[in-house]
Amino acid sequence: MSRKRGESRITRPEPSDFTPLPPEEEARLRAEAEAYAASDAQYESFAEPDEEEEPLGPPPGIEEALFALQAWEDPAKAAQAAAHHRAERRYLGVPVPAIEDMVTLWRAQLDVPGRVELAAQLWDSDIHEARIAAAKLLTQARLRPDTEAWTLITSWVPQFDALALADHACKAGAKRLEADPARLDLIEEWIGSSHMWTRRAAFVITLPFTKARTPKPEESAARERILGWATARAEDPHGFVQSAIGGWLHALSKKDPERVRIWLAQEGERLKPFAREEAAKAL
Repeated sequence: MSRKRGESRITRPEPSDFTPLPPEEEARLRAEAEAYAASDAQYESFAEPDEEEEPLGPPPGIEEALFALQAWEDPAKAAQAAAHHRAERRYLGVPVPAIEDMVTLWRAQLDVPGRVELAAQLWDSDIHEARIAAAKLLTQARLRPDTEAWTLITSWVPQFDALALADHACKAGAKRLEADPARLDLIEEWIGSSHMWTRRAAFVITLPFTKARTPKPEESAARERILGWATARAEDPHGFVQSAIGGWLHALSKKDPERVRIWLAQEGERLKPFAREEAAKAL
């Protein structure tokens, strides 16, 4: 195949490139290398100097954050989102990856109290994408201090009215629950709530307790406690709660299948068939 015009020619190795050096030349070069390595000379670095990081800019307020979200507004996608989520609020049609990029920047610009304050204001705007951003702003494994963040997240639970927002907020809450499992005391109160989304949240927010293959004693105790909640709500009439129980059991079955088999043998008939199937599908 002929070489295209403008392409550089590849230099092929010549046989002379593989000819051994004369013994005296090779000995001289080896001696120089060994002497240099044994000396106190500083090795030179030929790396390019690092480019200076661009400043992150001032921390955003609620006006700047909403402006950034609204800049991505897509009316067609907003209409699709409204039809899909079926909750009465404003939708912008902003894709989640774009929200995540914004939140990553805001998190870097804000200290913990600032993140909590902005998250509260974003949630209170009642814009779908702003509420997702609020939850993501607080979804961090390490967040110190986190008492105000935990209080804020749990204050959102009675307002849940759609799957996506509930799940994003529960993911943020799950990180705080992992940081302090004593907070299960509050979650247990949700089991008896008259608000269906709150009862569902009790199982979604506690999913991290299903993840360990060799749980610590306190994790095992938490699992048994939550299995007790599943027993208490096994005949819950709402499909979303049934699905959450089935999903929690399914997650646990991947790490402790025998415990789930025992629970299903004792309580499984009380679940709706679809929830029972979900719980057992990995067994």
